[in-house]
Amino acid sequence: MLSKSFRLDPRKRQLLTLIPYLKKYQARVIIGATMVLLTNIVAVVSPWILRNAIDQLYLEISRDILLYYAVLLIAASVVEGLFRFLMRRILIGVSRNIEYDLRNDLFSHLQSLSPSFYQRNPTGDIMSRATNDLSAVRMVLGPGIMYSINTLFTAVLTISILVTINLQLAILTLLPLLAVSVCVKYFGKQIHKRFERIQEQFATLTTLAQENVSGIRVVKAYNQEEAFIGRFQEANKDYVDRSLSLVRVWGVFNPLLTLLLGLSSVGLLWYGGRQVIQGSMTVGEFVAFMAYLSMLTWPTIALGWVINIFERGSASMGRMNQIFQSRPEIRDERPSTLSTLEGHIQVKNLTFSYNGAPVLKNVSFEIPSGQTLAIVGRTGSGKSTLVNLLCRLYQVPAAGIFIDGNDINDIPLETLRTHIGYVPQETFLFSETVQQNIAFGRPEASPQSIQESAKISNIWPDIQEFPRKFETFVGERGITLSGGQKQRIAISRALLVNPRILILDDALSSVDTETEERILQGLSGEFSNRTVILISHRISTVRMADQILVLEKGEIVERGTHDDLLKTEGHYATLYERQLLKKELGME
Repeated sequence: MLSKSFRLDPRKRQLLTLIPYLKKYQARVIIGATMVLLTNIVAVVSPWILRNAIDQLYLEISRDILLYYAVLLIAASVVEGLFRFLMRRILIGVSRNIEYDLRNDLFSHLQSLSPSFYQRNPTGDIMSRATNDLSAVRMVLGPGIMYSINTLFTAVLTISILVTINLQLAILTLLPLLAVSVCVKYFGKQIHKRFERIQEQFATLTTLAQENVSGIRVVKAYNQEEAFIGRFQEANKDYVDRSLSLVRVWGVFNPLLTLLLGLSSVGLLWYGGRQVIQGSMTVGEFVAFMAYLSMLTWPTIALGWVINIFERGSASMGRMNQIFQSRPEIRDERPSTLSTLEGHIQVKNLTFSYNGAPVLKNVSFEIPSGQTLAIVGRTGSGKSTLVNLLCRLYQVPAAGIFIDGNDINDIPLETLRTHIGYVPQETFLFSETVQQNIAFGRPEASPQSIQESAKISNIWPDIQEFPRKFETFVGERGITLSGGQKQRIAISRALLVNPRILILDDALSSVDTETEERILQGLSGEFSNRTVILISHRISTVRMADQILVLEKGEIVERGTHDDLLKTEGHYATLYERQLLKKELGME
């Protein structure tokens, strides 16, 4: 009846996605289920031994009889304990293995999703699903399945024997247990609904804590500690209130099941006692009947626990399935076998909108392999969007961008991104050493190569002053470093992979002009043998480019070399004059 309700209830269908994982370990699951069956078979033997012992001792008491039945009961207990140990070890072990597989698959799937997925879903919510929800699902696969099988076998074997001992008494004592199915149906819905609300609030709580820890410097700078503490306390109180609502339901459900079992015991004492007095039932049969009825106590209580586990697990699996069912917007639809790129880029009448808002309009340009293109423009003019499209971080319109004559959508993502070194505006460093951050794209790189890339980006002198040189830990997101140091390490990381296309998106914005000049001198040799795209607000950064584009509201309004653009006296010339004035006034 329980399995039927699971099969018909749409909420439980979320758990069907676990079937492939169970099939992988089906041999061990079958062996574990066999251990459960053997455990219960041996368990039901003990009351039968007790029945025969009491009836025989009622007629004759002797040491040999006591010893015989004592040895039988001890042997049955030892064998039952052995099978129970194997049952738990095998089935709980399977649940841990599936948890391992499920966590790996979830992480791999998260790696495949497009950046837009992470823009829609807070980090804290994703972390909640990958930890708290995954643990709830693991409980279904381990204790949930094990005790479901155990309850089924115990109920079938025990009820069969009760009917064999005394049919009328069995009907009377089992009648109250029919109400269990009604309780299961009602309380199951309540548990599912409340646990789903708990998980949603836990995700909110996790997101709030994650944002506070990640942005702790901003929180302290604006003296907002008390405000964040208040917000966290309010969210935490909501989480506790939702948890208590589940506790109240669970607090009624479990005792109610025990009450129903207690009514069965009352029926046994009343009707069974009369039959013993009347002589239609032996004392041994009465004791065995009571023992078998007591064996239904744990399955009845476990039934409530199992319902709780399955309701929690189905709610959590539903939340995880939302991630699994998300498909990457950027994927290889019709990839070619292309494995190398030279870096010749052509953009033809590229128009791109984000969330319905036009960002780029009819953008066209060409960068021959080995040349440098610079892009300048006001904030929000579409510069970063353009390079994100070149990396296929967004879906590129068909026939909009070509590399070496190939539509960028036909180039395998692995090939494309292997040949691109990208330093974005927001530099991200991992909580590892300086060396590990530089070697992120090439973990096998030699120390000499790492040091050479550090020298080119001009981060080498700073590293020599660090307490442990290249083995210095940079902290989460590089919190122990300055903005300029993080940018230079990111440049070193991009150079180390030796890309055919190098993209620097305002990558020198956090360094002073003197340091910028030294970096550009170091990079000049690197620019000559690869295609380079520079984005910057500083004219000093882009003046040496072979071609400069000026973007305004997503359109190219000017193009040419530095000298050509100064002669036009347009946007570029105005920007140059302003920066020159600032420099003369000592403002830059």
